[in-house]
Amino acid sequence: MITFDGTFYRVTDPEFEMVIPAWEGYEPDAADQADATITFRDGSRRYATFMTLDAIQHIMDKDARTGECLDGRYFWCSDLIVIRGVGFEGMAAAIRDLVSSGGIEGACGLLDPIGDDEEKSTSRESPGREWSG
Repeated sequence: MITFDGTFYRVTDPEFEMVIPAWEGYEPDAADQADATITFRDGSRRYATFMTLDAIQHIMDKDARTGECLDGRYFWCSDLIVIRGVGFEGMAAAIRDLVSSGGIEGACGLLDPIGDDEEKSTSRESPGREWSG
């Protein structure tokens, strides 16, 4: 189930909840990239960046024009999960599969637990990241 609180989308699954910041122009069924904080039933949290190949190509093409990343000759992003299709449902399906296959530890960075004084609805931010749509 996907809900929206005005700032974050929440993708709820029996085993986890993904919190995805709302970016202008990125709707749940059409997003070709997203950052997500994933909280599991045991309270552990992981981080993932999802992108389609087209989104990566778009960034590399932009970098070729601007001179970044050796004129677009490479792309890197920590905690990246490349998805074939757009949308939050496909992103959640990838997390489900990574959990069931045991690959989640290698694919998604581990975040510190949320302390009592921290806001429980926030996602890790990606400073300096320029998203293009």
